[in-house]
Amino acid sequence: QRTTVRAIIHKWRKHGTVENLPRSGRPTKITPRAQRQLIQEVTKDPTTTSKELQASLASVKVSVHDSTIRKRLGKNGLHGRVPRRKPLLSKKNIKARLSFARKHLDDPQDFWDNTLWTDETKVELFGRCVSHYVWRKSNTAFQKKNIIPTVKYGGGSVMVWGCFAASGPGRLAVINGTMNSAVYQNILKENVRPSVCDLKLKRTWVLQQDNDPKHTSKSTSEWLKKNKMKTLEWPSQSPDLNPIEMLWHDLKKAVHARKPSNVADLQQFCKDEWAKIPPQRCKRLMASYRKRLIAVVAAKGGPTSY
Repeated sequence: QRTTVRAIIHKWRKHGTVENLPRSGRPTKITPRAQRQLIQEVTKDPTTTSKELQASLASVKVSVHDSTIRKRLGKNGLHGRVPRRKPLLSKKNIKARLSFARKHLDDPQDFWDNTLWTDETKVELFGRCVSHYVWRKSNTAFQKKNIIPTVKYGGGSVMVWGCFAASGPGRLAVINGTMNSAVYQNILKENVRPSVCDLKLKRTWVLQQDNDPKHTSKSTSEWLKKNKMKTLEWPSQSPDLNPIEMLWHDLKKAVHARKPSNVADLQQFCKDEWAKIPPQRCKRLMASYRKRLIAVVAAKGGPTSY
């Protein structure tokens, strides 16, 4: 081969020898072309597995272990990560989110400070949704200290409704049974006005609620109108725009740290821990609210990091 002769001459001119030169290790089996192919494939479809990439390289006569592929992608700044879960956004949702963010971008801080934020959440008895790790030796997987006890059908949970404003947490109500429009209206009747009084909101206060069918039903809309409660128009699929989500996270963490052993404990701990949320935490959440709107505008209505 002429290229081989050319390479030998080039090596002689450069190094004065044609012997194999000392090197730091075995040459890589992944050629630059194969590397480009790997990067191209994962950029096109980030869910491709290393096994699938291995098969893809085998088709171009490059045979490597799947861990080699992961290391090579890592060197190029591509790491395997658990994908973040975000609500699915339709074009209509994206448009509504962008419109909401633009409309309220220049609202005075006083407007947000006099908004009563509301939402419902489910608190599990055993925080099943959290990934746990244990440090253990081989063959000790089933020792009592190395397992997480599970109970059939989740072992119970409670559904709670809560509200807060910049001045602190409002009331928290435990929802018994199935939630429907009538139950929701009763929760509003018993908790909204007392919370507004406790939190000393101005007469111009606004109620925030998401677009759950129970919240937007004809009977609920009429009830709100009759009770002179002004609501904030809300874009669907936007939990990132409701700062109460941060407080739900705080609440669940605090409740699970107390290790409730039954549903009665769980309900009591939820009420205790909600009341303990520092007003300062609520104030900070509202002081930075504009940043959320900026993030939505920057994402053109798409998902944000909140």
